[in-house]
Amino acid sequence: MIDRKYPNTRLRRLRRNSNLIKLVSENTINSSDLIQPIFIKENLNGTESIESMPDIKRFDIDSALKEIEEIVESGINTIAIFPVIDPEKKDIKGSEAVKNDNFISTAISKIKDEFPEIILIADVALDPYTTHGHDGIILNDNVDNDLTIEILVEQALVLANSGADIIAPSDMMDGRIKSIRSALENANFKDTILLSYAAKYNSKFYGPFRDAVESASSLGKSSKETYQMNTANINEAMHEVALDIKEGADIVMVKPAMPYLDVIQSIKKNFMIPTFAYQVSGEYCMLKLAINNGWLDSDVMLESLISIKRSGADAILTYAAKEISKEIIKR
Repeated sequence: MIDRKYPNTRLRRLRRNSNLIKLVSENTINSSDLIQPIFIKENLNGTESIESMPDIKRFDIDSALKEIEEIVESGINTIAIFPVIDPEKKDIKGSEAVKNDNFISTAISKIKDEFPEIILIADVALDPYTTHGHDGIILNDNVDNDLTIEILVEQALVLANSGADIIAPSDMMDGRIKSIRSALENANFKDTILLSYAAKYNSKFYGPFRDAVESASSLGKSSKETYQMNTANINEAMHEVALDIKEGADIVMVKPAMPYLDVIQSIKKNFMIPTFAYQVSGEYCMLKLAINNGWLDSDVMLESLISIKRSGADAILTYAAKEISKEIIKR
């Protein structure tokens, strides 16, 4: 008889059935890990589709409230609001962003009145409000860092006053976290959370989002490379995160997500701070289009989110949040 030497360790023992696989799973996605972005448009009646973002819509305030009700019923308790304002209200300074009764502040107040328990994230940046599509004030053909911060501070206070739970500066100006944190403290918004887009790369994955907030035509072929990060760098991301933590950030964000899993992992390992990741519009659209055309199985979306969670992200902003949360509940 042939003496067969079998391995003592058989890793396949733990893959024998789905219950065993789940039992020893190292990472899981829960509804509480997911954040649903929502686009709310001024002077819109009902909803409208976004051509470059399959299955994603812009909402007026009333339809947004209905959408949020569905989101809550799906098990998600955090949303991120992005405004699409009247083009006639845009100017070179983004002046509409600092008005106390502006469209998005009114929307936030109504949402918090209707859903007081939901966690609402409000974006701090000027690109939805400027005629040039940049995130700040342009001076001498360049986005001026310090002038922009002055406006961002005012915008942050307006959003905090409207009821936003989390203020999320996504502009990448140097020193804005310190200035916003100081202003929030002085205005007695001591419990308002600061989520810093600390490592936001100058990525080509943002295109559909710019269509969604209707800033793409304003930006044209202009680049944000002087303030968003070089896609080749990781040490710079660590430097950005360290500075923002020192300045008062409660949470840091990496954007985009899947092309920067190494960045997410390094930040979480080195700083052990709550770390979020944004599966941006380009990432979502590539997968969603492939799913809708039958080129990929629908489970690929969940797989992509698990990879982000595995890299160290505590929570993920994704346009698939509501859909994935429903799937999680069924399983």
